[in-house]
Amino acid sequence: MPAQQDALFPGKQFISTVLEALETKTRMTGTIAHRYLMRAAMAGMIVAVFYVVNYAIVGVLDGIRVGDTSLAGVGRLFGALAFGPALVFIYYTKSELLTSNMMVVVIGYYYKRISAWRALRVLTMCLAGNFLGGLVFAGMYRLSTLVDGPTGEHALHSVATKLGYLSSASGTADLFVRAVLCNFMINLAMLLIYNGFIREDWSKIFSMIVAVFVFAFLGFEHSVANTVLFTVVGLTHGIEVLPALGNVGVALLGNFVGGGLLIGGYYAYANDDSRWLRRHPGEASEGGAQVPHPVQ
Repeated sequence: MPAQQDALFPGKQFISTVLEALETKTRMTGTIAHRYLMRAAMAGMIVAVFYVVNYAIVGVLDGIRVGDTSLAGVGRLFGALAFGPALVFIYYTKSELLTSNMMVVVIGYYYKRISAWRALRVLTMCLAGNFLGGLVFAGMYRLSTLVDGPTGEHALHSVATKLGYLSSASGTADLFVRAVLCNFMINLAMLLIYNGFIREDWSKIFSMIVAVFVFAFLGFEHSVANTVLFTVVGLTHGIEVLPALGNVGVALLGNFVGGGLLIGGYYAYANDDSRWLRRHPGEASEGGAQVPHPVQ
């Protein structure tokens, strides 16, 4: 790729990598859909494990007092750090997470590699798999004492906070903004990983942990994490189903805006060199990072 074109469109490698990943996802959801659901279910299981770790840490430190002061704030800090590796495990196990796929399908749709219908199919199947994975672990938690005591108390408090957003218009707007910022951070990490500039595994791991830490510590809203949390709490302690569905619905919309549009749509347009190449046909290079052919 010529130096000028490389400077003007530095994200071509990112787009190329995402579109190659999209081709795998569209083929899996068509020919071996059950295996795609299995990969999505694994992501739900991973989230279910790390969510309980998060609340266990918060619960333990909340019960420790220094004088008259609780260590709840320290618990939130370490709980968020402990939840960070969830995305790392999802990435390196090649599991399928709905929120990062929002970015992938939007980029694919922009470059006409996938139709709106097939994009919806990928996202719907991924959400179903994420839910099923969380449901499996929620069933196991019900048969154990892992979500009892302080762990369960803090999980219940978190659920009450999340469902409380829907009690007013301003609360719903707050939920939506938190969901936008959540998936913005998640897919910002995926951008760093896919763009080809970071090659060392530890740099990738650090990027993912930081992104998840930010959303967990600040209380951003992740539709899949909420779905898993509501499923776990619902089976172990009970939950109001309609408000929970409402929370997930708003979080899905916000996540799509934050990851699908603000990252996927933004970088798809910013790295679209088609008009520039029409004006500068002599600048095309066979050696540069090229956008793959359309998925059939």
